[in-house]
Amino acid sequence: MKYLLFTATVFCAIAVKSYAQDAPPNNQTYNFSVQDCINYAYEHQDSVVNAKLDIKSAEYKVKETTGIGLPQVSGTATFQDYLKIPTTLLPGEIFGQPAGTFIPVQFGVKYQSSVGASADQILFDGSYLVGLKASKTYKELSIRNHIRSKIQANVNVTKAYYQVLVSNEQLRLIDANIKQLKQQFDETVAQNKQGVVEKIDVDRISVQYNNLVTSRENTIRLLALNYQVLKFQMGMPIENNLSLKDKLEDIRLDDTADLASDTAFYHNRIEYNLAETGIELKKLDLKRQKSQYLPTLKANASYTSSYQNNSFGNLYKMNFPSSYVGLTLNIPIFNGWQRLNQVRQSKIAVLKSENDLDNAKNGLKLEANRANVTFVNGLQSLNNQKRNRELAEEVLRVSKIKYQQGVGSSIEITQAQTSLDDANDKYIQGLYDALISKVDLDKAYGRIK
Repeated sequence: MKYLLFTATVFCAIAVKSYAQDAPPNNQTYNFSVQDCINYAYEHQDSVVNAKLDIKSAEYKVKETTGIGLPQVSGTATFQDYLKIPTTLLPGEIFGQPAGTFIPVQFGVKYQSSVGASADQILFDGSYLVGLKASKTYKELSIRNHIRSKIQANVNVTKAYYQVLVSNEQLRLIDANIKQLKQQFDETVAQNKQGVVEKIDVDRISVQYNNLVTSRENTIRLLALNYQVLKFQMGMPIENNLSLKDKLEDIRLDDTADLASDTAFYHNRIEYNLAETGIELKKLDLKRQKSQYLPTLKANASYTSSYQNNSFGNLYKMNFPSSYVGLTLNIPIFNGWQRLNQVRQSKIAVLKSENDLDNAKNGLKLEANRANVTFVNGLQSLNNQKRNRELAEEVLRVSKIKYQQGVGSSIEITQAQTSLDDANDKYIQGLYDALISKVDLDKAYGRIK
């Protein structure tokens, strides 16, 4: 059965994560509906929590980018002890010496020190303005990634929840079969003691009864594992106790009437929204490349206090301040066509993103059509399996009556019981397929937020 294979696959992931989780001091007990489980996953599931942290990181990125446009102030302090004062050669003619000779002269003092501060302020920079807008779009991208992680958590939790409900239904059907088969077994044993039926009739029922008991034990173990799968998808420690509020009859499988009429549903898909944000980022990068053609203007200022003396004790008794304010204008003229080719590359990147968006739209439509067909087929198959199960129950009931009236055989009852078991298995599989296809359909049409 497909849902059994799914369970086995997820179990491996649970086994790895369970080692990393510390057992809580007291195992807590929760009684959750499917929406409660989803809400719990929004707060505790790793991927959702990390995506939420990415939003906070993006907020800091916006502030970081904004800070580039604020005044940039720095301070400096220096101290120099000239062990050997630099020597400069001056022409001898200055001192009345023969031409071609040089006189060594030392300029400066032994100790020098300075303390200063400088500031820069962007007055105009096209790249900065575009980068500021891009950082806000980047934050929007992180928000949409958070939404995508929540949607995926919603889908995973819902499927796991339904899996537990299906396992509970399977256990209920097995218990019902065991109950009626046990009654039949007891009656057959009594009839055998009276010599009415043969020992082989008892053996046939024993085989079926033993098979059902084994199947029940397997289902119970699988049910326990399915609960662990659900808690894993929720981000809940698997040691905690969890019970489910919702029942199978609470799930409306026919709530799809308005889906086919929604032709622009792909706008509700987070994947489409992410692709749109990607295009916006590519366009902003194109603007940034174009802004490289514009000049940049910065204001700058500096103040420095210098100290010089041959005596260290008198070094800071007198200072020689200096300061300035100014503007720096940088005008790009020619850089070997680098900017031009960068702009061309950015234009191509925008075109590719737009093509990807068109392809994503077609892909989402195809996914929705496939999900719709799968759901309709699954619902039809489920209804058919329901009818088959009812018929199998009726055949078993009639076979028992015929056997009791002496016009039937135990083989007919055995065959009828086998048919009922098979019908139950197919009903459980059909139920699981229908529930999962309903979740996939809701996701395909963007109904899961």
